[in-house]
Amino acid sequence: MTISTSTSQPESPGVPKNVGVLGGGRMGAGIAHAFLVAGAAVTVVERDASAAAAARDRVTGTLAKAIERAAVTEDLDSLLSRFAVSTDAVDFGSAGLVVEAVPEDFKLKQDALLNAESNLGADAWIATNTSSLSVARLAASLRGPERLCGLHFFNPVPASTLVEVVLGPQSAPELADAATNWVRGLGKTPIVVNDAPGFASSRLGVALALEAMRMLEDGVASAQDIDAAMELGYRHASGPLRTTDIVGLDVRLGISEYLHETLGERFAPPRILREMVARGELGRKSGKGFYDYS
Repeated sequence: MTISTSTSQPESPGVPKNVGVLGGGRMGAGIAHAFLVAGAAVTVVERDASAAAAARDRVTGTLAKAIERAAVTEDLDSLLSRFAVSTDAVDFGSAGLVVEAVPEDFKLKQDALLNAESNLGADAWIATNTSSLSVARLAASLRGPERLCGLHFFNPVPASTLVEVVLGPQSAPELADAATNWVRGLGKTPIVVNDAPGFASSRLGVALALEAMRMLEDGVASAQDIDAAMELGYRHASGPLRTTDIVGLDVRLGISEYLHETLGERFAPPRILREMVARGELGRKSGKGFYDYS
């Protein structure tokens, strides 16, 4: 299934004319939104027709809300004229960049990247939106490992201002400049980090969140007061427990397990995190986490 469109607006400086996004969930839809607003034509590829239709509705909805808030000045019809959804990665054929945005599972991401590469032109770049997995390991199975870098976007993508550009030892030298230009073209700020477990943001963010969970587990203070300590005392926009609710407790658990495996005991997931995930308390997306969103 493909819903095709035509390009009606020149892209922003540094943003590829045609961009593919593999995966249309919350993160993938946000990435598609950001590139559309920057002027690119975007194709989202999903696993089946139902998921593709949901991705289309997700992107359309976030664009409409952004226009209502006057955060985006281009009209919805114009934006959607550059937007397509598909179930076949062959529709990435004209993309200059494909961003993989499937769930944080190594084999799933590896298969997704191989699928994207097999349908791209020789000059196209590939990025993974992993928040912690090794870019070098993901690149190892590609025919052109030098084409891959990490582009770690933050949730919610349209509102976030940071993107982590992660360079593996195999990344082509010119990819660093290209990737930072893409990020600036989106109106966001890039930071460049070398491939290491958790990169910079996830490693620091998870360390703080895990300690906050241990404090809650030990009865040091309530979730609200632990968060307030960081929000008011250190001027964090959101405390570590509320941020975990936004990210998703399941996502935090997956990253924590990976960092525990690669960096040692200090990243061992607390009991409270495992128990909440087992109960389906995943944060804002499930309606309940460290806070109640019902």
